[in-house]
Amino acid sequence: MTGAAGEAEQDLHGFKHSGALAWVLGAEGEGLRRLTRETCDELVRIPMPGSVESLNVSVSAGICLFEARRQRAWF
Repeated sequence: MTGAAGEAEQDLHGFKHSGALAWVLGAEGEGLRRLTRETCDELVRIPMPGSVESLNVSVSAGICLFEARRQRAWF
């Protein structure tokens, strides 16, 4: 499982994966709960330049799924 969390050190675009992937997304503003974060195998953040602090979960899901699909197109 891979969690999308604003406090993650790894950037979504630097995240490399292969095989099965399950995304875990949290609520806007609140993010992932502590136990959910700890259950994830790794955490990645969506890079957001400027003053945007959080995204709607449907927007975050679209970005994460697009990046996963983009990476698979090259394999």
